[in-house]
Amino acid sequence: MARAKSHYVCSECGGTAPKWVGRCPQCDAWNTLQEQAIEAARPAVPANRFAPLASGGGIQWLDSVVAAQVPRFPTGADEFDRVLGGGLVPGSVVLIGGDPGIGKSTLLLQALAHLSASLPVLYVSGEESAAQVALRARRLGLDGSKVPLLPEIGLESVVSAIESAAPKVVVIDSIQTLYTDQLSSAPGSVAQVRDCAAQLTRLAKQQDIAIVMIGHVTKEGTLAGPRVLEHMVDTVLYFEGDTHSSFRLVRAFKNRFGAVNELGVFAMTDKGLRGVSNPSALFLSQHDQQVAGSCVLATQEGTRPLLVEVQALVDTAHVPNPRRLSVGLEPARLAMLLAVLHRHAGIACFDQDVFVNAVGGVKIGEPAADLAVLLAIVSSLKNRPLPRGLAVFGEVGLAGEIRPSPRGQERLREAVKLGFSKVIAPKANVPKKAFEGLEVIAVDRIDAALAAAW
Repeated sequence: MARAKSHYVCSECGGTAPKWVGRCPQCDAWNTLQEQAIEAARPAVPANRFAPLASGGGIQWLDSVVAAQVPRFPTGADEFDRVLGGGLVPGSVVLIGGDPGIGKSTLLLQALAHLSASLPVLYVSGEESAAQVALRARRLGLDGSKVPLLPEIGLESVVSAIESAAPKVVVIDSIQTLYTDQLSSAPGSVAQVRDCAAQLTRLAKQQDIAIVMIGHVTKEGTLAGPRVLEHMVDTVLYFEGDTHSSFRLVRAFKNRFGAVNELGVFAMTDKGLRGVSNPSALFLSQHDQQVAGSCVLATQEGTRPLLVEVQALVDTAHVPNPRRLSVGLEPARLAMLLAVLHRHAGIACFDQDVFVNAVGGVKIGEPAADLAVLLAIVSSLKNRPLPRGLAVFGEVGLAGEIRPSPRGQERLREAVKLGFSKVIAPKANVPKKAFEGLEVIAVDRIDAALAAAW
């Protein structure tokens, strides 16, 4: 196959150059030239461009388009289907990233093994040989599954195999290993990743194929490659968790077919990843007796309510600048909450080291965790444990008010399900009909919340 011509385009000014140089000839910017393939000339647009509106081809009227609900493909893993929004959508492109060894290939191989019983599938492996994939499948107990395997990194060969096999679900492991003959740059470069992902996305839309691409991550934890890669696909998932722990979290950061920030919890076993049906139990420590500095937060991850234990440790600072450390919670909000606590509750921590942690490795980004953080800090500072069976949620404003949080009913139901008897909640989140066995204490100010906690 003849190599297509390419040129280099400046990301700053859009200027082109026939070969790579360090400085753009047009705008003099350094290291901004990126390789792109030269597209073939397209036929001229006819004068009656809008004529197809009447026949339904080409450009169409929005109200005439039939938007039918397409049945999804369940992957066999309920937690994975929850994050996807109910399963894989035909014609969708999913990008899943995570640290090496976190379990991305294991999860997708298990999903393909389940789907292969009812659908034609294809597993494209660019990182492992066929023997290595077979050994992993045997270790997971999937050696009896009929999963077609293609160890290939050439994009043209992969596209040809997909067109001939006509699968409904394709897994690309990984997008950074693929390369196209149209570009001379190495596999994994920005131009190669962008062009390979664009061609696979176009193929998925044209033939209604669900394509799942595994992506590498950088040391900062973001997906490697151009940022346009995340804009190009329909769903972006991140695998989180410590490789030394048996629990894994899959979180949706973008999903055109489901809820964003949806969370799936898995446990890594010797037979692969297994879904955790009651993840709230993972994020609650089991204490024989109540301890100071511990508060249970009723949080919301996507459509799933969770109960997470927030722990705080307040200790006398031995340095001029006291430390403020937050793990699993937004670090920028900690200093703000301490200022609100001092101004509106009269409790000062300017000479104290403050450490806050969310148990279980979960990352909480919603402001409804504010009240739980403050109660845990005050509990540790005064060495007074909170009452047993208490859960809290609520956003704290700069004026000391307790602001309402979304999906308050779901948070209260989760607290009742796990046996909690008392919840401190914003006044606007108090239900009109009381929950049996649950006392809801409505608060509207931070001082009222501190009084109600003890």
